[in-house]
Amino acid sequence: MAEKPPQTYSNHARRDPPFHFFLLPVFAIHFLVSVVALIRAPALATAWMAVVALAAVAAVFKIRLYALRVQDRLIRLEERLRLTQLVGEPLRSRIGELSEGQLVALRFAADTEIPGLVEKVLAGKIDRKQIKASIVHWRPDYFRV
Repeated sequence: MAEKPPQTYSNHARRDPPFHFFLLPVFAIHFLVSVVALIRAPALATAWMAVVALAAVAAVFKIRLYALRVQDRLIRLEERLRLTQLVGEPLRSRIGELSEGQLVALRFAADTEIPGLVEKVLAGKIDRKQIKASIVHWRPDYFRV
């Protein structure tokens, strides 16, 4: 099995080929074709096909977003447990102040960086992108949906 390349801030975003390069384009094109058909031949049947095509595009997006939302909730739980082990007081009692986005971003930080990074996040309320950009030792996450 091929070795995975080291994950960094610049390459951590993940594309899911079946979703990004097949499902989404097929449903989007189908929607556009159904709108063109409606314009060319306005009728109840072609209008209904356009509505169904739009519903299919919305369903594809919602299904993807539901999976990402569940994964973010699991990451949030995992990171809260990890932080309780890695940071001391008074930071430990302030873990609840971290937003979901901040916790999701912190998962990429190596254990040695966590205490200083959490202190910086709590002091400055930096967002997800800023957290990821400030990580020096990247902890890869290859399991993202």
